Amino acid sequence: MQASPRHAWWCTCTLVALSTGLLASLPHTAIAQTAPTPMAGQSIEPWLAPPSPLTLASAKRTDRLAFMVYERGQRNVYTAAAPDFTPRALTRFLDDDGIDLTDVKISDDGRVVVFVRGTAPNRWGWVANPNHDPAGGDRAIWAVLTAGGPAWRVATGASPELSPDGRWVLFTRDGQIHRARVSRARPLAPSDTGGAPLIRLWGRNGSPRWSPDGKRIAFVSEREHHSFVTVYDVASRTVQYVAPGVDCDGAPVWSPDGRYLAFSRTPGTPFGLQRRTPPGNANPAVGCGTGFGVPASTPVTEGQANLVRAPGFFTSMLPGGYRLALMVADVGGARNITSPLVMAQIPAREVWHNAVGDSVFTSLANMTWAGNAIAFPVNVPKDEWERWYAVPATGGTPVRLTTTDGLIEDATSVAWSRDGGRTMYYTTNAGDIERRHIWAVPSDGASPPVRISSGDGVETHPQPLASGRQVAVLYFGARTPASVALVPASGGAPRIIYPTLPRDFPTSAHVTPEIVKTRAEDGLEISNQLFLPRDLKPGEKRPAIVFVHGGPRRQMLPAYHYMQFYHWSYAANQWLADQGYVVLSINYRRGVGYGKSFRDAPNARDRGNSEYLDVVAGAKYLQQRPDVDAARVGIWGLSYGGLLAAQALARHSDIFVAGVDMAGVHHYDYALDSTSSGFRSAAIGAIDTWKSPVFLVHGDDDRNVDFAQTVGLVQLLRARNVYHELMVVPDDLHESMLHANWIDTFDRMGVFLKRFVWNRETPPALR
Repeated sequence: MQASPRHAWWCTCTLVALSTGLLASLPHTAIAQTAPTPMAGQSIEPWLAPPSPLTLASAKRTDRLAFMVYERGQRNVYTAAAPDFTPRALTRFLDDDGIDLTDVKISDDGRVVVFVRGTAPNRWGWVANPNHDPAGGDRAIWAVLTAGGPAWRVATGASPELSPDGRWVLFTRDGQIHRARVSRARPLAPSDTGGAPLIRLWGRNGSPRWSPDGKRIAFVSEREHHSFVTVYDVASRTVQYVAPGVDCDGAPVWSPDGRYLAFSRTPGTPFGLQRRTPPGNANPAVGCGTGFGVPASTPVTEGQANLVRAPGFFTSMLPGGYRLALMVADVGGARNITSPLVMAQIPAREVWHNAVGDSVFTSLANMTWAGNAIAFPVNVPKDEWERWYAVPATGGTPVRLTTTDGLIEDATSVAWSRDGGRTMYYTTNAGDIERRHIWAVPSDGASPPVRISSGDGVETHPQPLASGRQVAVLYFGARTPASVALVPASGGAPRIIYPTLPRDFPTSAHVTPEIVKTRAEDGLEISNQLFLPRDLKPGEKRPAIVFVHGGPRRQMLPAYHYMQFYHWSYAANQWLADQGYVVLSINYRRGVGYGKSFRDAPNARDRGNSEYLDVVAGAKYLQQRPDVDAARVGIWGLSYGGLLAAQALARHSDIFVAGVDMAGVHHYDYALDSTSSGFRSAAIGAIDTWKSPVFLVHGDDDRNVDFAQTVGLVQLLRARNVYHELMVVPDDLHESMLHANWIDTFDRMGVFLKRFVWNRETPPALR
């Protein structure tokens, strides 16, 4: 397999021919073949060929969807609308150029879609440029009409907040709020192109939210030790502060009719925790909204002796001694105020507050106005599962909405009906811990949740349609890659509307993974997926591969995954099984899906590396199977999976004969005290027992794992004469942005595993 010189730099630490014929002539240890050799040159390409919808959005006033599709490195926006929901491409970005496409938003009337092209800057301010464009990377907001026509660039920016009518987008830059007209008409004023701020106020301003009628904009103005919720009137171009005070106000949400505004209030920062602001600093670098009263840097009192400990010096509270309040402002009723000073303010009333010393209700982040209530997620102490509660907008006691016991993972897991949010739709593994399904519950909690999606697949990203009759979802099956499907709101099986799989997609070559349980040395039970080759015959002993996911807060499923890399990982595991390997995907501790105690397991990472016990247990389970050759077990993973692959090769080269480490962490916190827990827990703490060959892959613009982790590991391997092959991808990210690179990477992984796991070749000497 020839390298792609445009994208990757390929190195082996000895002269190794890449052609299959020459590989066979290299020195190796002969072994008895008990199964067919994997097909020479069998590429993973057809397994990664299907178009993959990765995001999903629905209009509020018409049954229309918008979604982003990844297809062989091309990233485009699609739409589908009632009654037939025939999918149609809206954009034509036809290159595998590594330019990401995110933040897909559709206007309420379904007429226009906006999206972002380009990745977030790294810590030096550089936008990713994986295709090595001499002009550098770009990140901009784009738009396209669902009626057809070419897409156009709206403004430099990201995280667009689209107005209900689709005419404008809001975004923040340098602590100020900008607005750009979603129009191809020219010329436009600088304030209509995002070139100049629409709203320029002292402080760090952000989180803009359009009112439902598009006539007002609510946002948060952070002033370091306090913050305000602020309302901008679009027609009069005036600003009003909502009940301004000395506290930290944030998370504004509009009522469905646009008259009311709910927001959270926590205490301002007390003496003892305040930072000293340099004179003349007109725009503080951080606001209390980033920590709700906790400063982002060292307080000026640190190190001082005889500190005052009286109440109020290092502690803060709201009137009554509590620390969290839900506020509601009648924005529509504030128009008749005549005092010039008071006109700039909108009164608000407290409708609920937590109890003094409350450890349950501590935040109102990510809240939404749902029907006649305000709903928000709650991390309940000692509760194994995520919960959502709702407080009546007129005041009252919080009501638990999600009485199901299961994971509710992130913002993409929850959506609200288009009738003002009277129904909450959410994705959870309640009742089916290895998968995900859609559930529904009234936002007032009047009746318990019910599961609405049926079947043995995986459904995520619920998006209710305006008519209320159906919910759009992303669907995944054991043999079915990412798809857009419709589920009846009254309950039923998903109906796939996109895509049609390409002819060369190997559907029949897939196997259905089995759920197998293993038990670690310390007694913890672990759930895994086992992929058995279709042609496995009784009495055969096959080589085996362990896969370890990244995160670590992830859960692999017995189906295609809803996150892009793990979608490909599942395909890669199926591909390896099709080549004849027995594959075990391990859901080790610290992952999600099995409760918070499992997720927050003790003695993990740099405190003892307890999650590695689960990897060893999985490998030993494979070795004890009658259909596995115990002397031929390999391992692969990316990110935290790369970390664990490195751990396996360093600590148990007697078990793992070879491995693939993609963008792994090898050293915690850069401490070199050999007696420290961090050093002893890291792969480098066992570097002297690392004997097995490894294939290392890393992009040097990785924003998740410092590329220095691979730089340092290679020095250690060189010093110990450990055979390693290296694939460095200049300008690429944690997960490659280029499809060609993924084909190269997986195909080379296949060659590497064939040589050192299947064939048990003796690695060439490095010197």
